[in-house]
Amino acid sequence: MEFVLPVARAPLQVFSQGLGTGASSASDLPPCLPPAASYTDSSDDETSPRDKQQKNSKGSSDFCVKNIKQAEFGRREIEIAEQEMPALMALRKRAQGEKPLAGAKIVGCTHITAQTAVLMETLGALGAQCRWAACNIYSTLNEVAAALAESGFPVFAWKGESEDDFWWCIDRCVNVEGWQPNMILDDGGDLTHWIYKKYPNMFKKIKGIVEESVTGVHRLYQLSKAGKLCVPAMNVNDSVTKQKFDNLYCCRESILDGLKRTTDMMFGGKQVVVCGYGEVGKGCCAALKAMGSIVYVTEIDPICALQACMDGFRLVKLNEVIRQVDIVITCTGNKNVVTREHLDRMKNSCIVCNMGHSNTEIDVASLRTPELTWERVRSQVDHVIWPDGKRIVLLAEGRLLNLSCSTVPTFVLSITATTQALALIELYNAPEGRYKQDVYLLPKKMVSSSPERFGVYSAGPRFPLPPPLISQGLNSFQMNTWRASTSRPSTHT
Repeated sequence: MEFVLPVARAPLQVFSQGLGTGASSASDLPPCLPPAASYTDSSDDETSPRDKQQKNSKGSSDFCVKNIKQAEFGRREIEIAEQEMPALMALRKRAQGEKPLAGAKIVGCTHITAQTAVLMETLGALGAQCRWAACNIYSTLNEVAAALAESGFPVFAWKGESEDDFWWCIDRCVNVEGWQPNMILDDGGDLTHWIYKKYPNMFKKIKGIVEESVTGVHRLYQLSKAGKLCVPAMNVNDSVTKQKFDNLYCCRESILDGLKRTTDMMFGGKQVVVCGYGEVGKGCCAALKAMGSIVYVTEIDPICALQACMDGFRLVKLNEVIRQVDIVITCTGNKNVVTREHLDRMKNSCIVCNMGHSNTEIDVASLRTPELTWERVRSQVDHVIWPDGKRIVLLAEGRLLNLSCSTVPTFVLSITATTQALALIELYNAPEGRYKQDVYLLPKKMVSSSPERFGVYSAGPRFPLPPPLISQGLNSFQMNTWRASTSRPSTHT
């Protein structure tokens, strides 16, 4: 089967904080941030990390980041994130004595942010060895990558990678003399695809795959349907904790942040069409509606479409509103949701962005033609200009808006990261034969058996738990009344 490869462009000079497009120097930095530990726009930063010879304080050079000197600043970012990730820190504290991942060799391909760093260090505390690359060429925080490299983690990522850099970094994580992964943690399926394509024999020793995004899950189901999935895979995206928290609440807050940082727009009165009404789409719609936007929804799933209507949104076809809307947001994880035909019909200055994982939801490749002019107006903001003078505002070249252009709520990501860690522990320690060569959901009882595991109590007042007799009665009722439900296949519980 064929996979869609990410379309990346030439490396761009961007900043992990703020939107300034002008050059800055150490003298411009606030006094609280020493120059040696901060981002600088020096000529050294223009050199490709692949051409640099860098070592951390321990003498190791098994990494490739933008600037190892940013490690101190990145360490502070990680420490701040730890304070907002009670679920993951609780798991680290509880399980580090048992070392449930001792002997695990995890190769990961995710967004490299402060929250991911807390996850990686938790996996290390639980006994795992990790090697990491980025799943998005724009989402890496360079200072965090430097901090991880300084701590001894082999990290190969920097913000503004080219397409060639992207695959080179993944290969450096996988193709290592004397080290072979036995677990995969993926976000989007690119790492899994690369191993299938280049190193299929590695799957003889790999015990399982943990996949976070809907795009990657689609690819796993395609492999399974074709009979090519040769190891068990855990679908984190559809787990109750990811769907109900990360996909909904994280996107509800970060969509506004990403749009505001890139466009400085006012939301009240704007007409917005959101393509897809899954949990991500629900979060985006709720946020924009609360800010006074007029929100339309496109959705092909009848259940989600009915939910959109019940929530007060007008269900439309994209062609019906494409000429009048001010903002187009894709949230499907699918391909070519917004086509060149749609882009041609948009009004002048329409803002186009993506909140799904894949960069193929918007057909950006069709805009790379001689008759259209691209104008970079600020970091991650391009004006694509038609011959008649009409222009659209394309954010992050169609890649994930919130992680490319802003930040995401740390507390919610703690829940997702904890789910990923539990999935890795479950697959790695599962007895032979428990999981077949198929795609599984993490059992709900595993992620909801202990509310404090996910930081419920740290988020606010304790919620009342049912007394033991009521719990026993509910369990009895379920067993006696719904016995037929126990006959469902256990492979996707």
